[in-house]
Order: sequence, then structure tokens, then C-alpha cells
Amino acid sequence: MSAAGSGAGDWARTPERSNMAALRFISWLALTCGRRMTRLVLHPISLYFLFFSPTQRRHIKRYLFRAIGPRAGWIDGYRLLHAFASTILDRVYFLRGRMDLFDVRVEGHTPVEAEAKAGRGAILLGAHVGSFEAMGACRVQSADKQGLRLAMLMFPDNARRINEILTALSVPEFRPHVIALGRPHSMLAVRDWLDGGGLAGLLADRTLPSSEEQPAQQRGNNIELPFLGQMATFNDGPFRLAVLLRRKVFFMAGLYAGGARYDVRFEPLDDFSQRIADPAERERRIRIAVEAYVIRLEALCREYPYNWFNFHDFWLEDTD
Repeated sequence: MSAAGSGAGDWARTPERSNMAALRFISWLALTCGRRMTRLVLHPISLYFLFFSPTQRRHIKRYLFRAIGPRAGWIDGYRLLHAFASTILDRVYFLRGRMDLFDVRVEGHTPVEAEAKAGRGAILLGAHVGSFEAMGACRVQSADKQGLRLAMLMFPDNARRINEILTALSVPEFRPHVIALGRPHSMLAVRDWLDGGGLAGLLADRTLPSSEEQPAQQRGNNIELPFLGQMATFNDGPFRLAVLLRRKVFFMAGLYAGGARYDVRFEPLDDFSQRIADPAERERRIRIAVEAYVIRLEALCREYPYNWFNFHDFWLEDTD
């Protein structure tokens, strides 16, 4: 979990509280003691962050008030943190291929699988909701057991950290492929991956700060849209990538339903496989697709309120 700041991009600049030593210890504990016993330590961990992380607690309270309503209280904050801790623990088992420990129910994957088998690939847009690693169950449940190959697209700093985590926790055959964006060869790497029938997944519910190496305009445009009753900022960069590469876009989520159950969902967002010659029409289509993404994300936050793990100032309500 990250210590959050007050600005739009502070989540990206703030150092992680966890480190590789802690992740290795959690991995050792999970594999040595088993999931049932290791889950017992999640209760004190969740309570610790609930009581001793006032900044995160403030942001959690604001989110839950919007997702659940004024009745949201301390127990709801605890349930959110416990769900987050549960998905972190389960990441160890997913990355080790221990699908036998879970009840994973997959919906809507047939159209996605069709794009992969046809050699076109697709762009999958997720959010910091539930577990990205639960998507690995789709490979197990696909007809040929290898139908869905998923790459994680992210910017270089995040890609480096994720690669370290994946290397520490996973076995090679269940380790997601990572493609770093913002580099000269990135677009070719994504195109080649998609042309090979791979799927490219991005988490699209955070905006990134600009930098000298990667100005904001190269990452798409920020759009203000209503989200859970208040205006919030979303970036259209992932959709521009889909337009550029002419691919279909699907919404994806690996929702933690409690215990050992995960609900994995895929829903179509838009089809950019055909070239859009008119610039005005292209901008209109991109805007509509972003709005559709936000609507689906909002619906999931209301249906699974303890699954959205953005513990920073998402609505920019803090003052400097």
C-alpha cells in the first residue's frame, strides 16, 4: 500500500511502504503455512493500516461514502482493507499457478478469446479493482489451455517494480509478460504482441504526472467526468492506443467476492479495428469509449464496494 499525497500524480511519486524483503517473507509464509493459516495475519495487518494510516483512512472514507452512502463506517473501511490484503496474499498463489485453491468464475471471455485465436489480439482495460492476477484463470479455462496470453502495459518505473515483484513471487509459466510504455520501441512491441494473438492489459483509472521524458500530451488527454457523484479525472491515452493499433477494447475486472471466490468479467467497450479518417469523429468515439469505461467502473464500485483499491486523493479534495 502506498502513502498517498495530495496531488493528482502523487500516487506515482510516493514510495511504496512494502519492499522486496516483505514480499519475499509474505511469499514464504504463504507457501509454508498455506492460505488458510496465512489469512489469519491479514486481520492485524488490516487493523494496523486502518488505525495508523490517517491519510489513507481519509481517502477510503470519502470513497466509501460515495460508493455505499453515509452509513459507511469503520467496519466498511476494515472490509475494504481486508479485501485488499486478501488479493495481495492470493497474488502469491495465482502467480504460482495454484488455481485449485480458488473458485474463479469467468464471464464474457468468449469474444476476447475469439480475437486472440484470430491473431488480432485486443486491448483490455481494467482498474485498481480486485485482482489482475485472477485473469490467469482464463488461460486455464480456455479451450486449448493457451488461448489467452496477457501482457501488462505500464510506464517504465512501474514496469521495473512489477517485474521485480513478479520475479520474486511467480513461477515462469504463470508470470505475466510486461511491456514498458514510453520507450522508442514500445509501440512496435505492443503491436507485435497483439499480432501474435496476445492481449494487452492496462489499468486506466489513474492519471500519470508529466515528466521531461514523457510529457503529458504524449500520454493522452485528461477528461473530467462524473464518477460516484463527483467530477473526477480520467485519461484517454489507452483508447488512443487502441485507435492507433486498430484493436477492439474490452473492460476487464477480477473481482474478489470473499473467501476463495473471484468473479472475472469481460465486457466490450468499443471496436477501433477500422480506421477512423475524420478527426472529429475519432475524438467523439474516444470520448464515448472513455465515458463507457467510467460508467462500468462506477457500476462495479457500487456492486463490489470493497474492491476498489485507490488509496489516494482521487477526487483532488485535499488542499496544499
